[in-house]
Amino acid sequence: MTETVESRAASVAGGGDQPKLLIGGTWTDPHSTETLEVFSPATGERVGSVPHADATDVDTAVATARAAFDAGVWTSVPPAQRADIVARVADLIDERSDEVTALVSAEMGAPPSAVSTLQQLPGTGVLRAYANAARDYAWEEYRTGLFGTTRITREAVGVVGAICAWNVPLFITCNKLGAALAAGCSVVLKPAPETPLTGNYIAQLFIEAGVPEGVISVVPGGTETGQALVAHPEVDKITFTGSTAAGKAIGAACAESLKRCSLELGGKSAAIVLDDVDIAANAFMLTFLGLFNTGQACVAQTRVLVPRSRQDEIVGAMIEAAKTMKVGLPSNPEAQLGPLITEKQRQRVEGYIESGKKAGATAVLDGERPDGLDSGYFLTPTIFTGVTNDMTIAQEEIFGPVLSVIAYDDVDEAIAIANDSSYGLAGTVWTSDVERGIEISTKIRTGTFGINWYAIDPESPFGGYKNSGIGRENGREGLESFLEHKSTMLPMGYEPQQ
Repeated sequence: MTETVESRAASVAGGGDQPKLLIGGTWTDPHSTETLEVFSPATGERVGSVPHADATDVDTAVATARAAFDAGVWTSVPPAQRADIVARVADLIDERSDEVTALVSAEMGAPPSAVSTLQQLPGTGVLRAYANAARDYAWEEYRTGLFGTTRITREAVGVVGAICAWNVPLFITCNKLGAALAAGCSVVLKPAPETPLTGNYIAQLFIEAGVPEGVISVVPGGTETGQALVAHPEVDKITFTGSTAAGKAIGAACAESLKRCSLELGGKSAAIVLDDVDIAANAFMLTFLGLFNTGQACVAQTRVLVPRSRQDEIVGAMIEAAKTMKVGLPSNPEAQLGPLITEKQRQRVEGYIESGKKAGATAVLDGERPDGLDSGYFLTPTIFTGVTNDMTIAQEEIFGPVLSVIAYDDVDEAIAIANDSSYGLAGTVWTSDVERGIEISTKIRTGTFGINWYAIDPESPFGGYKNSGIGRENGREGLESFLEHKSTMLPMGYEPQQ
């Protein structure tokens, strides 16, 4: 038994129980009898539920996506028209900003202001960037070489399995769907089990905007659901955002069948503060970039490298900045930092804090479970000094509000410390001399970098070196990762009609 997206849209937008799966644009009874219960990490209140898709549900979703792709219902749509539909989703998100913010805030406990600035703004930004890229991309060209003229075309890679993390679900869902759909692919989306309602909601907006039947399906679930999607022989590409450990397992599974994959993984980014920094002007942003989203961000600048000669001054300014970042419920308009996603994650972060203390670091700002917020998984920021780069807290991704300050004596030492990491996703340098900052940026082994601030620009490639992943998202490079390149040799002497 099925029902249309339109007949369910109002109830889904507000969360609640969703007893059916969105398969090919239609609400369909699941094969699985299990459900995923969603609870607010801020209040503990039940937000809703969705079916926990099993391997049979994944098979149904993939078969639907394959049929749509092979029939050409979406690939035959001109790229400019696909671009218009993707851009329309950005408009719909903006038009329904209050609904979107309320849903995301309920699922992950983040303050509405954080959802708006850290998820909605970049989410709509990447959708519009992919639309621009699709309009401007050279889908067809001719090259003259040794054997005459070759026609070169770019074609959608096929059926995409998109696996999302929970930390910024609105942004990640927009990024996965926007790129794959602008390229002409069919998509089976697996949202994180902590934030499945957001995945369903955004998928519906794409369908409402004009993506045809069969092209988009959503299969909420945990590890087993993701494994079924990765292993499915009719999936041509996996795009994954999540932990490095999970990314390695997915990459290994894809390698067995030579399935395409792109992996956006973890980070342990360094903020290099130079001796000429105006710390009064930069302390808040420097500290915020390590603590935003309660530290649950792959690009968080959690290693802060400071000149030993100015360490006390800089750390003092960071402590005062961190104290201004109020931890609170989504209903508190002054709150800037929300809860950790689960109690397990909070305990994990607290374990890292204890590890840092045992290793000899000093918690000059000691995180604690704040009074009056007992219903959620809240933790105030921690700032460590006396950290050496070989400590666990300096090497492993904590994914919580914990900053490690590492002192250095000269810039070459700071560069070496920044690069002494298995990760290479992001980084920053803080200086009054922008040209000096640019020079240092060329020596840091990361995929993205900022001078006196940091952001993921929708029009520019985003991704990492080393254990931070494979491939790039955003802009033209993000679109291209969902395309295959085909060369067609033309007869000798043939002149194409261009």
